[in-house]
Amino acid sequence: MVISDFLVIGGGIIGLSIARELKKRYPESRIIVLEKEDKCGLHASGRNSGVLHAGFYYTTDSFKARFTRIGNQQLTEFCNSNKIPLNNCGKLVVAEKPEDIPKLDELLLRGKNNNVNIHSITEKEAKEIEPRVKTLDRALFSPTTSSVDPSKVMQALSQEVLDLGIQIHHGTRFIKKNDQAVQTTKGNYESKYIINVGGLYADKIAKQFGFSNDYCILPFKGLYLYSKEPPGNLKTHIYPVPDLKNPFLGVHFTVMANGMSKIGPTAIPAFWREQYTGINNFHLNEFLELSLCQAKLFFNSSFDFKQLAWREIRKYSRAHLVNLASTLLQDVKISNFKDWGKPGIRAQLLNIKNNTLEMDFIIEGDHQSIHVLNAVSPAFTCAFPFADHICNKIEQLTK
Repeated sequence: MVISDFLVIGGGIIGLSIARELKKRYPESRIIVLEKEDKCGLHASGRNSGVLHAGFYYTTDSFKARFTRIGNQQLTEFCNSNKIPLNNCGKLVVAEKPEDIPKLDELLLRGKNNNVNIHSITEKEAKEIEPRVKTLDRALFSPTTSSVDPSKVMQALSQEVLDLGIQIHHGTRFIKKNDQAVQTTKGNYESKYIINVGGLYADKIAKQFGFSNDYCILPFKGLYLYSKEPPGNLKTHIYPVPDLKNPFLGVHFTVMANGMSKIGPTAIPAFWREQYTGINNFHLNEFLELSLCQAKLFFNSSFDFKQLAWREIRKYSRAHLVNLASTLLQDVKISNFKDWGKPGIRAQLLNIKNNTLEMDFIIEGDHQSIHVLNAVSPAFTCAFPFADHICNKIEQLTK
């Protein structure tokens, strides 16, 4: 039996950030992070777009609005102090049709309400930032949106956590809660307090503790097509106006930390939780469970799952994905987009009571455990203030 003061299940960026914050608050405590893989950040934390978001998409009453702007600042400082290259390229949000203009106004208002540095600019000003951009009359410009290599962030954060005296037990997968202990593939663990940041399996783990009764993870596969154009050919991220009723931002151009660009992502429904490529990581029970869930959503969902699934599955076509991106930028050639990048899986939370996709982070817990659900984009950007909030919550629950 391994005994600790705090046991963190999941070694992604939020799990490590929570462990780091707990160690700062309780320096004498023994903190263990359980990570089922051989290194941290092999799932969402290392497979995300690498964009440090600014925080203007979200309503002021949301966790995402509270954490994104501050998270951007804190993660930028972390990268600078650890000499991790940042590409401070900014972001343009463009209008493709007249009905996008009121949506630009709504995003501008949200940004101002969230104290985010964001500007409404003319089409001419947008072209001065990126000459190839396509927009109708106006655009928004976010100067604080940037990009970084997420794997380098995870490497530096993992090392900092270890330097603080926190233990990371790799290759240790949660199996089940067993009375007062946690059973894993490498024996039992007992802890005064348990923090579940299990990503794609956070809902399953939470149910073992009596939580996530109204939720389940509905995984979506994200794919990017990488451009062969030379670094610096695209000056800034270019995004469409999103559908503010769902949590996806649409196909866009991302400028990476190395100056190269990519288009995507997709949001293709996955049939098991780690369906990255082919039949790797196939789980029959997950396949049956998710197939049944998706079948139900075809006939009854608040977000028209049938239309969403068809729209996203079409993006497996390289020609179709490039065609969608070409509405944002001039001179987009399919010959420049031949290589698919490493897939990611979005651990999107579904409310099974009303068949809706949750837009914000969800947190449930008590005096023995806390569970981070729906830790999706922009969770990477939000990680540090999000961890601070979780630790405040733990203090409240354990008084």
